[in-house]
Amino acid sequence: MPFKIIRNDITNVKADAIVNTVNPYGFIGRGVETAIYNAAGIKELLEERRKLGNLYPGDVGITPAFNLDAKYIIHVSGPVWKDGRSNELTILRQCYDKALHMAVENNCKSIAFPLLATGTYRFPEEIGVVIAVEAFTEFLKEYEIEIFLVVFGSDAVRVSGILVDKVIEFIDDDYVVAANATEHLPVDEDYDTYEDDYHNEDDEEYFGYKEPPYQDWNARETEVSELQQEYMPSSLNIPDFLRKRKPENISESLEDALKNIYKESFEKHLQQLINKKGFKNSEVYATSNISKQYFSKLLKGKVKPSKEKVLALAVGLRLNIDETVDFLRIAGYALSPISQTDKVVEYFIKNKDYNVIKIDIVLFDFGLEPLSS
Repeated sequence: MPFKIIRNDITNVKADAIVNTVNPYGFIGRGVETAIYNAAGIKELLEERRKLGNLYPGDVGITPAFNLDAKYIIHVSGPVWKDGRSNELTILRQCYDKALHMAVENNCKSIAFPLLATGTYRFPEEIGVVIAVEAFTEFLKEYEIEIFLVVFGSDAVRVSGILVDKVIEFIDDDYVVAANATEHLPVDEDYDTYEDDYHNEDDEEYFGYKEPPYQDWNARETEVSELQQEYMPSSLNIPDFLRKRKPENISESLEDALKNIYKESFEKHLQQLINKKGFKNSEVYATSNISKQYFSKLLKGKVKPSKEKVLALAVGLRLNIDETVDFLRIAGYALSPISQTDKVVEYFIKNKDYNVIKIDIVLFDFGLEPLSS
């Protein structure tokens, strides 16, 4: 997958380029920067870093990675959060864009980022995430590179900030509505489903019949069959159109039938939706966080997507919830009322927030598998 969020120490991540947030003046800063210097080798890295000179907010530079399991360290000078109106958002976006382009220019196939500026520089997580997501999504429309967002911390760390709280509120509200709907269904307290209550001797006496004591059910079936032959002779003239006919061209198995349905419909429907929406293929697979190679196979009908991939595509295609339900059905899936993953995706679709990278980050905060896994 083009983007993946992981929980790890960034110094242990294997990638061609590791992004380091730096002190502008060549001194070793706190947090991630200290960890990177310690792992790479303080003396060697500090010497190379000082060759880059001062890096002011928005500037980037590149050095060898020395003892890290990487080729390069890309040094990024991020903005300090003040009030959101001091050009901080634009500068942070420049940091991501410049680092990504520098990686590609140096033939890197993968790059690992911390969530820039949300630690020591005090950027609110929900704003920092939005900027990162936008930068990654736009870049992946034009370039093929694997991007890791590396979170270092306990399970309690929420990458998406207050966004995860909004999703939790949406899920809780949905469950409350469903519970209330069930609670107000009419219930007949006298109704009992035990078989003995359907049939008892008093009823038989009241209605004037008594069930014959059949013990041998095979004998009873034989008797019924004989009665049918007596009163419905084979010579009975039944019109042809009423006679049961064996359907022609039946598939040999359910699996074959499902394969035929898939081959005839899903990829064609996918291509029709892309054309109808007026999207480029690159827009769809980038926003869906699906690789170009996998997307190509999908359009050719060479792979059957998982439910998660279909949900990702629904987001990439900017489908509404009804269109999403139909899209899932064509692929052989359905939204589940008890799936947290489905509810998270439903929240984003209903709020017209169409980006799988952001959804994966929220799923990460919930401890759930990403759509792009």
